[in-house]
Amino acid sequence: QVQLVESGGGLVQFGGSLRLSCAASGNIFSINAEGWYRQAPGKQRELVAAFTKLGSTNYADSVKGRFTLSRDSAKNTVYLQMNSLKPEDTAVYYCFANLKSSVISTYSDYWGQGTQVTVSS
Repeated sequence: QVQLVESGGGLVQFGGSLRLSCAASGNIFSINAEGWYRQAPGKQRELVAAFTKLGSTNYADSVKGRFTLSRDSAKNTVYLQMNSLKPEDTAVYYCFANLKSSVISTYSDYWGQGTQVTVSS
């Protein structure tokens, strides 16, 4: 069973920084994509940043130049460094991974429990 455990959310002032972590555990054979989504109250969940298997990193236009996605493969952990935070970044942030847990399984989506990020003005 694959689990994604997030940490690092909290309350920060306008212009501040936070780093989110997402640690994956369990049987992981191959990762197709991994990264972060977010969902603000009354809005749809949106992609923030993601690695793809092809080696590219995709960012939402609204976070380009401010957020950086990185990975520590030894720890199976993905990080989202968020700088120059704005009130409109306030949301619940969800870690995700599209992966297969064995050679015979299919790729499936896994999600973390979500971590709240609140940016005060």
